[in-house]
Amino acid sequence: MTLPSELSGRLDRVGNNRSALPEPAAIAWLAHLERLERDRSDMEIINRNALRLNREARDTLEYQQIP
Repeated sequence: MTLPSELSGRLDRVGNNRSALPEPAAIAWLAHLERLERDRSDMEIINRNALRLNREARDTLEYQQIP
């Protein structure tokens, strides 16, 4: 794998085993992408149910008010 000289220089300054980088970097990048997709999916579900969830929250808060 060929890296830009600036990036390879930075890697050399923090460690001397560039060949150990690809696997953990790929694992971290895939975890990041999976997290983004999970967050996107969660937001889609929340937005799809927002009116109902807000109505339930209001009902709960009204029920908990002290008379």
